[in-house]
Amino acid sequence: MNNEMKNIERFTDKEWEELASILSDEKNEHPELIDRFNEGDKGNSAKQWKDLRNMNSNSNEEINVDRAWNNVHSRLIQNNLVEAESPALIRFMRGTFLKIAAVALVLVSLGTIGIYMNKAGYLSRQISVVAANDQKNVLVSLPDGSKVYLNRNSEFTYKSNFGKTGRDVKLKGEAFFEITPDAAKPFIIDAGKAKVRVVGTTFNVITNNNESAVEVFVKTGKVLVSDESGSQSIQLDPGYVGVMNSNKSDKKVNNDPNYISWKTNYLYYDGQQLSVVFNDLKRVYNMDIVADDASILENPWSSPIVNLQEETIIQVICNTFNLSCTKDGDVYHLSKK
Repeated sequence: MNNEMKNIERFTDKEWEELASILSDEKNEHPELIDRFNEGDKGNSAKQWKDLRNMNSNSNEEINVDRAWNNVHSRLIQNNLVEAESPALIRFMRGTFLKIAAVALVLVSLGTIGIYMNKAGYLSRQISVVAANDQKNVLVSLPDGSKVYLNRNSEFTYKSNFGKTGRDVKLKGEAFFEITPDAAKPFIIDAGKAKVRVVGTTFNVITNNNESAVEVFVKTGKVLVSDESGSQSIQLDPGYVGVMNSNKSDKKVNNDPNYISWKTNYLYYDGQQLSVVFNDLKRVYNMDIVADDASILENPWSSPIVNLQEETIIQVICNTFNLSCTKDGDVYHLSKK
């Protein structure tokens, strides 16, 4: 396979098209190009291709390229080397197949076609899902059954052949993961300044917290977090939060009942100050609340906030503490009456 790969890489797409035309007798031979191809053609593919054409000519039957492509494409799908694609992409891939067939690489093995297509990016193209500023809980359902929920301003990337050889993904921002167990294929997240490795668990990842570090909270199972170099790592059990960057690693028990409230939309309080509540509302509801009098932030709050509209939340807070509210753009300003 390595020799075949090297032979493929020795030619540009334009040169493959030229070779296809030459071997199909559509163009006159280009001696330099043919000689260069023959140097790496250990299986004498050019002769086999021409013999195949001559054999077909003797039988007075035209080579049905469409049928040949459909047969090979069906085999690729059956062997999970490609997925069913749109007609436009199939036409494009058919052109690539003709280049391969023209030099008889299709006669070597189906695996060779898979390698060529993987080199071209068909099997490993990137799929990205982005949650905008006004979106959260954007669900990404992965082929292995795992689920990823994106918070606002987050981006999740995985390859189209995810799960076939590995389960590697990338995250920028924040997401909650529900990972389907698979001991043979660990789920690995590239979080920028750290890598998160799990087998099957539920956990939350923030790629850039206030300390410019990757932060991981484990709800169930175990999670291994390593820095970029792999020189330091920490294992997190359920209920723990771990912080990792190139300078330090640390873990502690999570004492914030609202850590993943951005996903659940449930905020629980038992006497926390409004300063804490306002910070949570920013993270969960994307609400900007400013207290014109700093003493307002010291008021204790003990009521849950569950799936309420912004205006309703502000109204309840104002009624509770006898406050007035004005809105400037997207910012709520609270003041004493």
